[in-house]
Amino acid sequence: MKIAVTYDNGQVFQHFGHTEQFKIYEVENGQVVSAEVVDTNGQGHGALGGFLAGQGVNVLICGGIGGGARNALAAAGIQLFGGACGDADAQVASFLTGSLNYNPDVMCSHHGESHGEGHNCGGHGDQGHGCGNHGCH
Repeated sequence: MKIAVTYDNGQVFQHFGHTEQFKIYEVENGQVVSAEVVDTNGQGHGALGGFLAGQGVNVLICGGIGGGARNALAAAGIQLFGGACGDADAQVASFLTGSLNYNPDVMCSHHGESHGEGHNCGGHGDQGHGCGNHGCH
């Protein structure tokens, strides 16, 4: 099994469509046997579903995610665990023990609006608009 986590400086990145890196964990017999950080090479939103499928990913752990990306992941057969936050390695460990704290209904609902300057989908700061902090704070 391969588990991908939206990744930024050791933490679960809070906006799937803007993630620049994933940390991909190879799991065998319920244990992580290897992990690597991969760059998305500027791909975003819907293209990331295909990117993850191409990496052989079965499970995605992320923060906020929009409806189009959710659909792309479902079409690729990737199981989604959104609304997660904190240390990426700890989230994977929690997933493997069945204790991952996530929100199956997390939705970044402003998609289709401008994603220009001041947009703050992760709720990290007070400028711009947030997405309800995606359950992280």
